[in-house]
Amino acid sequence: MKILVIGCGYVGLTTGTCFAEMGNEVVCSDNDTEKIDNLKSGTMPLYEPGLEELVKRNVNDKRLSFSTNSNAHDKDIIICAVGTPTKEDGQTDLTDVYKVAKEVGKTARKDAVFVMKSTVPVGTNMKCKQYLPCHVASNPEFLRQGAAVKDTMTPDRIVVGVESDYTKKRMEQLFSPIVRTGKPLLCMDIASAELTKYAANAFLSTKISFINEIADLCDGNGANIRNVARGIGLDDRIGPRFLQAGIGYGGSCLGKDNKSLINQAEKVGRHLGIVKAAEARNEKQKDSVIEKLYNHFGELDGKIIVLLGLSFKPKTDDLRDAPSQEIIKKLEQKGATVRTYDPVAKTKKTTDMYEAMNGADAIVLLTEWDEFRNLDFEKAKACMKGDLLIDGRNIFSPELVKKAGLTYSGIGVS
Repeated sequence: MKILVIGCGYVGLTTGTCFAEMGNEVVCSDNDTEKIDNLKSGTMPLYEPGLEELVKRNVNDKRLSFSTNSNAHDKDIIICAVGTPTKEDGQTDLTDVYKVAKEVGKTARKDAVFVMKSTVPVGTNMKCKQYLPCHVASNPEFLRQGAAVKDTMTPDRIVVGVESDYTKKRMEQLFSPIVRTGKPLLCMDIASAELTKYAANAFLSTKISFINEIADLCDGNGANIRNVARGIGLDDRIGPRFLQAGIGYGGSCLGKDNKSLINQAEKVGRHLGIVKAAEARNEKQKDSVIEKLYNHFGELDGKIIVLLGLSFKPKTDDLRDAPSQEIIKKLEQKGATVRTYDPVAKTKKTTDMYEAMNGADAIVLLTEWDEFRNLDFEKAKACMKGDLLIDGRNIFSPELVKKAGLTYSGIGVS
């Protein structure tokens, strides 16, 4: 099939590249000339494990190309993968989505399918249809940054919203290489598909906020959140995933989508109390590190604090809504000197994490990168002036940390 993907961000680039890997002829377009020029020269605009190799292979095999032109005259499938940021009032900014629909409407064939990959509120696809001469479909993405290629090629499920049998057949054809491997393709109405993405992220964020709230209780009563999480996670009705207590979720999806979902509900006279509570808990959770530092030092003015990990999760360089950014801001406001180290995130940092620890009063683990898991605690203690280690993701053994002469403080673990 001939496919046009509009938007060369994280979702669009991964989606287009993987469809090319499946044997399709794919053009990924973007109005950012510099980004397209870089992609043409082999420079990636983002860090995503395994993606760069796929891009190079499919460009070399002439199945994948990049352009600033979004002409869709010869395309079977047109995929919209532009950003949908949240406005200050919680509404989703659909400016770029409607701009794409209007532009595609000028050249798309009547038998083409316009596929909405961007995360959009219920009703957006049908609003786009007024600008299009072709069919429309919703195909929300469920990609995890750091595992996007795997999630595209071997997803848990594929959700598709369709308006006709014709659209359903075309989407089945598009995803046939994946469906053949036994992965389910769920066809439903367009509104349900649009809402499924928001509902999934709302549930995951609620699960994270729940375990973080219980971890806060553990800090107060001496229980161990690791034991509690294991005890409830082995219940088939609950499951162990997303029950790792920490400093809260970040990134470009969960918080943004929750705010949009809350706004969508208010527009139709509904109140999403659970989703609002999950968001409120997450905002409070970001302050847990600051509170632990205050409890230990009293005042932070003049203290040297080393932050390990800046990206909102491992295996990505994405700093969007990462807890680290809010923590850095608050520490600096309180007079602390902040040093940072992250293996990948594009930010000013030291080249060696132990160098960053020289003379430090405290170390705070914010992102659970693999290279931090075997931290040399004795070496860290020798570098430091102080002795506090805050484990913001509960990846360290408290016993080993204490054995090295450090003071351990986890999230619901002591």
